[in-house]
Amino acid sequence: MSNRQLLKDAATTLLDPQARALLDGLEWWELSGPIPDQYPVVRLGSGMPVLLLHGFDSSHLEFRRLVPLLRDRYSLIIPDLYGFGFCPRHDHAAVGPEEVLDHLGHLLEKLPSSDPIGIIGASMGGAVAMELARRHPERIGRLLLLSPAGLDGTPRPLPPGLDQLGVWFLGRQGVRKGLCRQAFADPASSVGAPEVQIASLHLQVPGWGRSLAAFARSGGFAGCGEPLPSQPLHVLWGQQDRILRAPQKQAAQELLGTRLEEVAACGHLPHLDQAELVAQRWNVME
Repeated sequence: MSNRQLLKDAATTLLDPQARALLDGLEWWELSGPIPDQYPVVRLGSGMPVLLLHGFDSSHLEFRRLVPLLRDRYSLIIPDLYGFGFCPRHDHAAVGPEEVLDHLGHLLEKLPSSDPIGIIGASMGGAVAMELARRHPERIGRLLLLSPAGLDGTPRPLPPGLDQLGVWFLGRQGVRKGLCRQAFADPASSVGAPEVQIASLHLQVPGWGRSLAAFARSGGFAGCGEPLPSQPLHVLWGQQDRILRAPQKQAAQELLGTRLEEVAACGHLPHLDQAELVAQRWNVME
């Protein structure tokens, strides 16, 4: 099934009503580079533009709980990162940090105004936000990062063979459900059929495994924390984050100092576990 048909069907079949409502703002933007094509972008609300960037092997649907809290004050722009979500996949295309950032650079060029925008980046989207802010300092006004991954370390490319093993592993239904549960602070009360459905839907996009393997071979985002961008920056980190381990948290604390705020009753997804707090922190950054 094509990526477009998947989202067309999802608008009526998704179990989560907030996810279905998010698709009311779905548009297909013609973007040049890395490979010209039409790419999914959700655009909702009005006001100051804010770019929302999702995490690894995810999609724009992960912002379903945050959007209703921000759309009355902000114009929200929520793309799927290149090579992820419901983006079209291309045979033999490279997928790595440079392609993801190039894609977003072309997206910035499509925005109707050249005024500075804000960015909210979750997990790997936090590392993407840091790199984007350094590359386009005149376009990015402030950043809120949610359990950002990839701030420390060095890229670790997976060799051929291991990349395919990783794709096989991440494609297993039980693994998807387990990772979904691991991401929430209280999976017993927070994770049911709607969450598992959303976490797995984009795996049906043709070429999902091929692009994920290509990204694994690139080494992904790592060491993106330094130098810190010049823009105002705040970070929320869940106290019950079981995705990012203690050494990553320690490295983030050393890098960010008082910019890092720990959040109680929160796992790796503050925008899902504590969406109201995320919205409050964004509002006070104005």
